[in-house]
Amino acid sequence: MLDILVLYYSQHGATRELARLIARGVDSVPGCQARLRTVPKVSTVCEASEPAIPENGAPYVEKQDLIDCAGLALGSPTRFGNMAAAMKYFLDGTSGEWMQGALSGKPACVFTSSASMHGGQESTLLTMMIPLLHHGMVIAGLPYSETALAATQTGGTPYGVSHVSGLDNRQAISEHEKALALAQGKRLAELAVKLAAN
Repeated sequence: MLDILVLYYSQHGATRELARLIARGVDSVPGCQARLRTVPKVSTVCEASEPAIPENGAPYVEKQDLIDCAGLALGSPTRFGNMAAAMKYFLDGTSGEWMQGALSGKPACVFTSSASMHGGQESTLLTMMIPLLHHGMVIAGLPYSETALAATQTGGTPYGVSHVSGLDNRQAISEHEKALALAQGKRLAELAVKLAAN
């Protein structure tokens, strides 16, 4: 089985739900299984730390998850047009894996959520790609052959699936966003299978 790492950070649950949908898309591909992982919050108090095991949800990511994966889906909510600090903090600590080429040649995709329609989704997706490119990953977008991409009135971009949660974080993931998340996970897994065969 090829492990596809679905790594996300979520504060209000929307990005976590996209991650679960992407994982379902991964699991739909024979020979692939999703490995859901998250990153801990970054504390403004240096002495404080998160518990070693999250109270609920996916386990925290370990560097071995990066080494073991055959592909990576990376998700974060939008923070001023960029990924959340917790995800950036984790990625900033992966220079050892970069030096080993642990992710080089593996496929990757990105996903995000924001409170507003123009909350910086596309810039967040693009900036999340940059460290993955430095790692030598092959970035997989979301093609317009996915009909939901042209039909969606909420989230969704060719750079990766996205969701607009609303200012109160209560807007449910739309049917189009669900379809795009499933398609993105499936596409990533299919690419991992093809690359692993070479």
